[in-house]
Amino acid sequence: MVRDALFEILDALGAKVTRLGRTDTFTPVDTEAIRPEDIRLARQWAEQHDFDCIVSADGDGDRPLISDERGNWLRGDIAGILCARYLGAHTVATPVSSNSAVEKSGYFSRVIRTRIGSPYVIAAMNEALASDPGPVAGYEANGGFLTGSDILQENRTLKALPTRDAVIVILGVMLLARQENSSIAGLLQQLPQRFTASDRIKEFPTDQSHSRLAWLYPDGDEALARNRIETLFGSRFGKVAGINNTDGLRITFENGDVVHLRPSGNAPELRCYNEAGTQQQAEAMQKTCMAILDEWKKSY
Repeated sequence: MVRDALFEILDALGAKVTRLGRTDTFTPVDTEAIRPEDIRLARQWAEQHDFDCIVSADGDGDRPLISDERGNWLRGDIAGILCARYLGAHTVATPVSSNSAVEKSGYFSRVIRTRIGSPYVIAAMNEALASDPGPVAGYEANGGFLTGSDILQENRTLKALPTRDAVIVILGVMLLARQENSSIAGLLQQLPQRFTASDRIKEFPTDQSHSRLAWLYPDGDEALARNRIETLFGSRFGKVAGINNTDGLRITFENGDVVHLRPSGNAPELRCYNEAGTQQQAEAMQKTCMAILDEWKKSY
């Protein structure tokens, strides 16, 4: 099982491992939607023990959880940046919904933004390899991490694994902290301070979601789109600086704040992702956006 393999790997590498919270019930892992009870539990464990981090994974081992020494879980799009940095990736492919710290960090020569879903990330990695054989990696905000090329580290080769893997993220973040003589919280402080919040409106028919977004961004008319977006949000977020419709509608405002609206690909839900310079601002934006989307739903 994944949990036993993870223990054996960490133990063999010299880590002192304490097993906690063992369960025989399958527990899904998504770093974009960590359960409140798991957030509380990690912080409680961190207070009770002298851990450098807490790690876990879902049952099939493709999505990791890793915390800092305080028991704060890392989102997948942050852990992905740190892992790709440790692996020395030149090019990184990641969905358009991922945290923009990946570009702002300056760690990578090229960042390719894709639609949401690992098939799109894999396709982008393959495209990158056609022009640059240098280390290529990809990750998703849900925690999945992929390598598109062989990676040489300390005269050893890590073979390409273009499918999601949890262990590589856990080891990559821990080894980067050791390499930098830093705690994991210290690594996070080195990153551009960009914070995210996400939520969704359930029972929002997909065709209605697409219709609403098409109204906001009509036939690629960006001038009209800017006017409609600024009218929709009023003076809450300011002027629109840019619009990306790679997957849904990702709106960047002049102050750097982001609102990303996207119909779910597998459920009648309208998802909203927000990004800002502080966690408080990201969460405040989220509340505002959810209230607006709720009004959208009621108006149909």
